[in-house]
Amino acid sequence: MAEVGRAAVRDPGTLLPGGFWAAVAVWLERPQVANKRLCGVRLEARRRAARPGTEPRGPRPSADPGREESAAAGCRSEEGPGPGQRSPEGGSSSRPGVGPGESRGWHQAAETEREAAAAAPLLAGAPGQPGEGDGPAPDLDALWDDFSRSLVGDHREMLAFLAGPGAGLRAEAPHELDVVLRTVIPKGSRHCPRAAPRREMVAQDVLGGAVTFLPLEEDEQGSWKVQMSNVYQIQLSRSADDWFISVLIFCPERWQSDGIVYPKPAWLGQELPVRLARWSVASGSSGFKSSLSLLPILKYSRTYQELKDKYQHMVQVWPEVTDPEKFVYEDVAIAAYLLVLWEEERAAQGVIAKQSFVDLGCGNGLLVHILSDAGEAAITPSDETLFPDADWLIGNHSDELTPWVPVIAARSSYRCRFFVLPCCFFDFAGRYRRRQSGKTQYREYLDFVREVGSACGFHVEEDCLRIPSTKRVCLLGRSRTYPPTAEALADQQRAQYISSSRAPGPAPAPLGAETGSVHCCHRGLPDGLPGDPPNGPGALEPGAEGCWLPGFRPRDRAERVRNCTALPREFVDQVVLQVASLLLGGAPLSPGSPPSGSPPSGSTRTWNPGASLSLAEVAGELDRETLRRLKRECGGLQTLLRNSHQVFAVLNGRVRFRDWREEKLQEEKQPEAKRRLLSTAFKTRLCWFFSHHPDGCALPADRCPFAHGPAELRPPPASKRRKRPL
Repeated sequence: MAEVGRAAVRDPGTLLPGGFWAAVAVWLERPQVANKRLCGVRLEARRRAARPGTEPRGPRPSADPGREESAAAGCRSEEGPGPGQRSPEGGSSSRPGVGPGESRGWHQAAETEREAAAAAPLLAGAPGQPGEGDGPAPDLDALWDDFSRSLVGDHREMLAFLAGPGAGLRAEAPHELDVVLRTVIPKGSRHCPRAAPRREMVAQDVLGGAVTFLPLEEDEQGSWKVQMSNVYQIQLSRSADDWFISVLIFCPERWQSDGIVYPKPAWLGQELPVRLARWSVASGSSGFKSSLSLLPILKYSRTYQELKDKYQHMVQVWPEVTDPEKFVYEDVAIAAYLLVLWEEERAAQGVIAKQSFVDLGCGNGLLVHILSDAGEAAITPSDETLFPDADWLIGNHSDELTPWVPVIAARSSYRCRFFVLPCCFFDFAGRYRRRQSGKTQYREYLDFVREVGSACGFHVEEDCLRIPSTKRVCLLGRSRTYPPTAEALADQQRAQYISSSRAPGPAPAPLGAETGSVHCCHRGLPDGLPGDPPNGPGALEPGAEGCWLPGFRPRDRAERVRNCTALPREFVDQVVLQVASLLLGGAPLSPGSPPSGSPPSGSTRTWNPGASLSLAEVAGELDRETLRRLKRECGGLQTLLRNSHQVFAVLNGRVRFRDWREEKLQEEKQPEAKRRLLSTAFKTRLCWFFSHHPDGCALPADRCPFAHGPAELRPPPASKRRKRPL
């Protein structure tokens, strides 16, 4: 055996050893976070077991005697360290828990790990979910018992490796392990579209601070055995005040790397310990679910790869100005998620008819195109905006419609479900306003949409998609909290919930199957969105101009740009001249080349860089009308000055002239690709300083990236952005 790498863990907050097991849980349940060639894992089974060599001898009554001889051969090494020997680096490596105090800490960590193991969800879905794996999972009890007996008999080296270097110091301690059976699912790719899942037993010795990964292989007779060549272990050790996380390989000379499930030893030794060390002292939980927690991961991986191969040509012919790779592959991933979700739903309900859907606020329409190609029927929304024939309503980055999707689904029909992927933060009547400072705005908004779904009578579920976006948490309403017979009362309560939008009060409780009721909350329904049939249960009285929610105003079809780029050029130029004059102490500036021109190459003539002023000082010198116009823009004066990048540098609330002598020095340190990009814009714009500054430009004409007069102007490079077709 050999240690292939280790990383020191700095633990100022005394998070260890508990933090180590939190990090191990990430590698056990979500290895794709570190190994990007994996799609995920499925946890098949879990059990508590005695450490090999400490359980009573004798065959298990239900064991097959012939299976004992089928265990894989060990990897004998004359120089392999045994229990209690020194680490490969020569220093003594003691296991935490040796002393009485530390032993108590490890017992507490063991209890914590047992509780976590019992409560942790199976990230890839419950065992036995159809379509998840190539064949049935082996029996964990039989596997572990046969493996344990083989170690006591013929494989003492593996027994010592499994026990860890501190085994001799824990003779009186309990010898229980937490054993997990998992299936590791690789990502599909064009080069390896059908990479087979691999199964592993994982033995966690909480008291000893070690976790051992035991790969399994199936022989021709269908029996499973441990593949000894690829056994590795992660250890937590302590020396004085320092903690270390090490990775050891049982038989490094026989290690078989496939580059996917089993990386090269260099990666295991250099990358993995560093990541585990960082996770061990990470502060708290993110507050979000693990990705794809509601789906069979293997089926999702294969569906995603099939769709990606089918629609990757869209990247080359993308007609919009947006990033094609982001938007094409994001919609492909969302489509894969929904197709697998709906396939699982059909299987659970025992039906073969595919679901119909309505995509509200469907953006570029690619998601609808992909789902329609897969045989799912899309319904054209009617003027009434209720969809009684739709199975699912989809809100994919649906902006203002996001909180209305659960409402529309609830009022369309009892069987209508919803899927919503919140992005921009909108309330029922406009921009969402924060109500809690203890959460991130994103988390708070997700909770708000969940609250709406619960108030509309849905069991709301949360999942995390695998898409190239920071906003990738979706919410689903697949079932109701009340029976169909309570629909009239539930709809009446929903109407009350909507009509009391202006009334402050507590958050609404979910509609219950027992009571069929819901508390009211401060929300409403906008113009043009669904209400009850006239004179029906919970009918809402429309206000002036037919608006369901007084004060609601839908977004204009063409939104006004408010980043100062749409301001008149004459106005922007005047403000730039005013601010430049202030930086020069009030010196008047006017268009046209200065008499002094620009310094020739090698000149030592001084150039006045001006003062540095706060934005408040600058604003105090501008007239009221100018400030009024700037106030209508997002960012106001600061945005306008930052847009004038050639002239000003704005940092920490202060503005000064941009000194292009310094910029040229920074440019020389840029990578070659960045310098090539800058060279394409060389001399394509007039130099502001050459035309307006009393001292002209600080750089000679041959070094200035801007044109010193119209004679130097070059045509701008052709834009690579495709225009949206009319």
